[in-house]
Amino acid sequence: MNDPPSLHFSDSLPKWLEERMLIPLEVNAGPAVVRGATFEEGLSFTDLGGPGMHCTNGTIDNLAANEADAFEQLRTVLGYLPNSGTQIPPQVEIQDPVDRSCTDLRTIVPRRRERTYSSRRIISSTVDKSSFFELGALWGRTTITGLARLGGKPVGILANNAEVLSGALDAHGSQKLIRHLKFCDVFNLPIIQFVDVPGYAIGTIAEREATMRWGVELTKAYFTTTIPIFSVIVRKAYGVAGSMMLDARDPHMRVAWPSGEWGSLPLDGGIDVGHAAELRKIEREQGIEARKARYLELDTEYRRLMNPVRTSNHFNIEEIIDPADTRALVARWTRHMYESDLPERVAKRMGGILQPNFA
Repeated sequence: MNDPPSLHFSDSLPKWLEERMLIPLEVNAGPAVVRGATFEEGLSFTDLGGPGMHCTNGTIDNLAANEADAFEQLRTVLGYLPNSGTQIPPQVEIQDPVDRSCTDLRTIVPRRRERTYSSRRIISSTVDKSSFFELGALWGRTTITGLARLGGKPVGILANNAEVLSGALDAHGSQKLIRHLKFCDVFNLPIIQFVDVPGYAIGTIAEREATMRWGVELTKAYFTTTIPIFSVIVRKAYGVAGSMMLDARDPHMRVAWPSGEWGSLPLDGGIDVGHAAELRKIEREQGIEARKARYLELDTEYRRLMNPVRTSNHFNIEEIIDPADTRALVARWTRHMYESDLPERVAKRMGGILQPNFA
């Protein structure tokens, strides 16, 4: 969580605060200084430091409509948190049954792998009704982070956003996950994560933003934080990114939907890599059309062999579940965390045995 002054800003600041802010901005990096140093003309204070700038770069977590909304959002966040890291998060009574069946989740993932779906709908259907509070919705949009309750018990939420880059991890998305992992670790919030990651983002933009450097930092965050994580494989979990998100905790708690698929490489890229020499030879000797025909043969053969049960046995996935049972399962796990693991964790933190120590 950022320092309180940078959490929320509205366009209509109190006059006394606006007057105090204008002086240092004008002196240090206001429009006049910027114009003289970088020759950028016509900028306002809002252009340089408003919510349109800082809500999309991670400096501000959430945007508020006004001051009242800002304080309401702050109260909401604090309602999920203990007073300190040596306490268990506060629990509330709820009317939403923990064993409620989420039948809408059975059809939320399209049969065609090229189509997308709403990860936020999965989260909202799984957690207690109206309890999901998203953090950082306007930046790092390849990932979704927030707070929610299961059976009245606060949890942290992580998810890949299938609607942006198909959920591939980019630099800002990795930074957002790093921040939330550490936040949940400090405040003893068990984490539920919904995984659909084809790998790290690729291309010139991804390289320019140092995606892999932030991928390494995210790996360090997964392996140095200690709060328990329950992983639900919704669809893809490929490559180093998938392995990092699923293998960072011991013991693992991982389940998959029937739509889940995971491995070293997605099939599309895997055929190009695994049969590169054969495909090049066919193209050289028989032409591009022959290469395409052989590629289609290989694709058909591998898809016929794809089976989530066979793959889950190979990758030690605990269980393939009915998506409608997801809420009941994660709620049971959350109850166990609050009854068993968190009291032991808090005792260790009070005794100085366990302290947040991030690489």
